[in-house]
Amino acid sequence: MGICHGKPIENQVIHSHSSVIPTRTDSTDQPITPPSIKKPSSSSSGFPFFSPSPLNGFFSNKNSPLNSASSSVNSTPNRFFKRPFPPPSPARHIKAVLARRRGAVKHNDVSAPEGQNDHDDDEEFGLDKHFGYSKHFAANYELGDEVGRGHFGYTCKARARKGSLKGQDVAVKIISKSKMTTAVGIEDVRREVKMLRALKGFRNMVQFYDAYEDDDNVYIVMELCKGGELLDRILARGGQYSEEDAKQIIVQILNVAAYCHLQGVVHRDLKPENFLFVTKDENSTLKAIDLGLSDYVKPDERLNDIVGSAYYVAPEVLHRSYGTEADMWSIGVIAYILLCGSRPFWARTESGIFRAVVKAAPSFDEATWNSLSPHAVDFVKRLLKKDFRKRLTAAQALCHPWLEGSHDIKIPLDIIIFRLVKSYICSSPLRKAALQAVAKTLTEPQIVYLREQFALLGPSKNGCISPQNFKMAAMRYATDAMKDSHVADYINMVSCMQYGKMGFEEFCAAAISLHQLEGLETWEEQALYAYEFFEMEGNRPIMIDELASELGINLSVSFHVVLRDLIRPSDGKLSFFGFVRLLHGVSSNASGKAQH
Repeated sequence: MGICHGKPIENQVIHSHSSVIPTRTDSTDQPITPPSIKKPSSSSSGFPFFSPSPLNGFFSNKNSPLNSASSSVNSTPNRFFKRPFPPPSPARHIKAVLARRRGAVKHNDVSAPEGQNDHDDDEEFGLDKHFGYSKHFAANYELGDEVGRGHFGYTCKARARKGSLKGQDVAVKIISKSKMTTAVGIEDVRREVKMLRALKGFRNMVQFYDAYEDDDNVYIVMELCKGGELLDRILARGGQYSEEDAKQIIVQILNVAAYCHLQGVVHRDLKPENFLFVTKDENSTLKAIDLGLSDYVKPDERLNDIVGSAYYVAPEVLHRSYGTEADMWSIGVIAYILLCGSRPFWARTESGIFRAVVKAAPSFDEATWNSLSPHAVDFVKRLLKKDFRKRLTAAQALCHPWLEGSHDIKIPLDIIIFRLVKSYICSSPLRKAALQAVAKTLTEPQIVYLREQFALLGPSKNGCISPQNFKMAAMRYATDAMKDSHVADYINMVSCMQYGKMGFEEFCAAAISLHQLEGLETWEEQALYAYEFFEMEGNRPIMIDELASELGINLSVSFHVVLRDLIRPSDGKLSFFGFVRLLHGVSSNASGKAQH
């Protein structure tokens, strides 16, 4: 698994390499984002594609006579197909729409009349390609050789002629305006510059210096990293790192993810090609580059456009409903590659890759995995959870026992804490009692993470916090990106909720992610222990009507029977199954029951 001995797939997002799985993308490689499929001439559907997710089992055209009980007399009689048509490859329409989005595809193939230039086209389509950046790039920098090509531009080395950077070598990403043929493509460039400007200064993010423009191009001036791509180092090592060396890489990647996620930014294209070393030293700092596919996302919102790179894309991205957890899946893939030298999901076709990402389980049976520590295996498994709700966050991953003792770890504030505490505050006293019972069963590594988060919230001398602490803590790390993503508005909403002081024990109950606990092999045993605590301290007789209200459902005859099974007939208290149902029942409705 993972080693490709065949001919590389034409136009695949990431091509195969003869000796090891990760490979370099060339100038023709494209990240993925939903494209259009060429529709059959008989179709009148207004949608640009027919199968938005690889999970949709078969291609289906509702206008086809095969799907109509009363087909037209003009349809071919007595013709039956042994099997439905296969679905179109997600990769094809992903790349096609990305090309249109960024302007790689012309609006038509008709050549422009002589004398008509790109600026005439701009006027025709009403596109504003003026970004408001300085127009004095040539006066400030002298361009040198090309050093690389990205998805939608190329990068050159340059030397500063004047200013604070005079005499210093920099990297300049050049994006041609002639290829910006859509408003979305123009907005992508504008957003990338805004993000680079907002996030500059973070140690594991490439430093942004300035942005310029002229009639032909946009120039993004950044720090020049001379150590090469992480991908080059992986290939030089034959595709496999030792655990200790892998830890140093993963910690720095997690630092980037945690910082971005707190600001409400999801990178969406984390892969070895997008990380550069500052110098060629073995222990050089690693820095993330290329925010061209990044976007803003609030804690309670989901994105739906498919972007990323095939081998690193998360299952929920293909389902068109995802958030920051998609970055954690990509980091899990990178960790898998670093530790065993092969990809967790591989196929000879792009549609096969997507099918494997959605349905296949990564293998941990190879001899390489047997030689690694149990903590290393557990770390990768908890990042490659198909259910994004069960996946570790970046801050949680930094607290994982596998990374314990690694240098350069500074646990950041975790944005998921805000969402979980908000849900807890909106919960009923009965559910709070149930969560407090679960909190008493937490393991030491889980307590370590919660203790770090509690300390970051700045408890008072008596060891308590209030909702206002959440705002004060977040503002210490706020950037302009947090404002643009509207995460600051979300934090203000949490801080305004009416709630008293919260000690560490109650905070542990409030900050529990039940979905993550359910993803552990020990969950069933842990839930039984929690129920024992609940029996002693929080269980009480409850009526069916009250339980229905607790679970946020409308009571009907069918639900009346189901809910009766969750209450013990002997004393009217919650059964174990009722206890587990209570833990989850209100969480989906909590946001609509905020107590101000």
